[in-house]
Amino acid sequence: MHFDLGYMLTLFAMPAFWKASLTVVELSGLAWLFAVVLGFPLACARMSGARMLRVPAALYIWLFRSLPLLVLIVFVYNMPQLLPATGGVLSNPFISALIALALTETAYMAEIHRGALLSVAKGQYEAAAALGIRPVGTQRLVILPQALRIALPTLGNQFVSCVKLTSLASVISLSELLLVGERLYAQNFLVMETLLACAIYYVLIVTVFGWAMKYVEHRMNTAGRKPATMSAEQVATLRGTLPAPAAAAAPASGKGAPPALALKGLHKRYGEHHVLKGIDLDVRAGEVVSIIGPSGSGKTSLIRTINALERIDGGEIILFGNTFITATDRADIPRVRRGVKDIGMVFQGFNLFPHRTILENVTLAPNYHGRGGRALTAARALALLDKVGLLAHAHKYPHQLSGGQQQRVAIARALAMEPAIMLFDEPTSALDPELVGDVLAVIGKLAREGMTMVIVTHEMDFAMSISDRIAFMEGGTVQLFASPAEIRQQPGAGRVRRFIGLGDAPCGDAGAVASIAPLAPVVPVAAPVAAERAA
Repeated sequence: MHFDLGYMLTLFAMPAFWKASLTVVELSGLAWLFAVVLGFPLACARMSGARMLRVPAALYIWLFRSLPLLVLIVFVYNMPQLLPATGGVLSNPFISALIALALTETAYMAEIHRGALLSVAKGQYEAAAALGIRPVGTQRLVILPQALRIALPTLGNQFVSCVKLTSLASVISLSELLLVGERLYAQNFLVMETLLACAIYYVLIVTVFGWAMKYVEHRMNTAGRKPATMSAEQVATLRGTLPAPAAAAAPASGKGAPPALALKGLHKRYGEHHVLKGIDLDVRAGEVVSIIGPSGSGKTSLIRTINALERIDGGEIILFGNTFITATDRADIPRVRRGVKDIGMVFQGFNLFPHRTILENVTLAPNYHGRGGRALTAARALALLDKVGLLAHAHKYPHQLSGGQQQRVAIARALAMEPAIMLFDEPTSALDPELVGDVLAVIGKLAREGMTMVIVTHEMDFAMSISDRIAFMEGGTVQLFASPAEIRQQPGAGRVRRFIGLGDAPCGDAGAVASIAPLAPVVPVAAPVAAERAA
């Protein structure tokens, strides 16, 4: 028996095959879209800490990944025998096949989404929370775009599977490609020619979709985009149109005014590990407090509790005389962020949103909270980027900047919410030594402007030069809370002096100056800060 090429070619002009191809595209496309959309909340439920959400989601995924699709299609199509009221809908083979395919694919899509969500760094959630973005907004603006970019190749592969699985719908007499082909070769017995034509139709469908997916991947691939740096002329022209950056908030700081921040008997445990053991601390409005101490002393845990990124197990956190967090309260961070007494947070690892430009990183929270129109928030953001020396890089993506530049963007992003208090969690520890100076210079400038700041740092010289007071932590407690001058001179501060490299004995002003002199060439703005603030 010879292969009839001419007959096979005529099949590509047959309307029945093109109509069947359209049915395959519609069925696979709709099932894939439903599964992509429904799979995301199912993945979120699967990852939820609430058992009443997690267990049903896990059972659904287990069941529909275990059931053969062919069995499910036949079962759905014959459902009217059990529920006659469904006959008007499920008697349609297309609808029955769509429901069965969508149910199955949703289970697989949920696991694809879950893997992508697990790949998004935890810091992205924390950065969004620190900006006061609610969980739904966090998923929509921050997490979902990143997760989709991660999952996109696998989602495309799943569509290919959907296209091929539509052939199983032939068992309920849906006129898709395979059934049309079967009816033809049952009449003329040209099996190979007909099946090869069917295969080519499937390949064409998958190929066209593959091109579309490549285009989407290209559009979402920020790593392949060229850096967009403004020229000096563009920067100068733009700078002349920008508003002045908002000054640091200046709450009441006179005699009798409550401290900007007060920690009362703060306790924090991780299981059996007691990290914070009754911390009492106060920060006056306009004051810079540095928290220093050996690794593992609880510094980072302390600053994260202030911003409600960690729940406290005892004590109270008070902002400007009003209770912010207690041990029995999870703290509604977005509500507090919308208030006057906001808190800005700068993380050790930057935690910029990689799928957004530098400008979009800074404008995201103000736009979300409705703090002015988009044009106004963009102008304010550009002014802040100019303030931190990055106006020319406004349209770049985070990966196109150095570590020091990324940290300065993180500072601008926090300042965009016009916070009353700024928290810094070791802002220079992830940077190369050459990049530390620029970041410390920006922090020093904020100190001179009167911004209330709490800084966890290992930069001892910087802490001694910029701080009004320094808290030394060890073993989960504050061992000493004193000004730099008192640390240098008090006989009881020997442990702290040893830690910062000043020796055991009290030292005078000359010794203090000698100890911080090496910092001056690196951070020219930091050295005079303490003197200016004291004056």
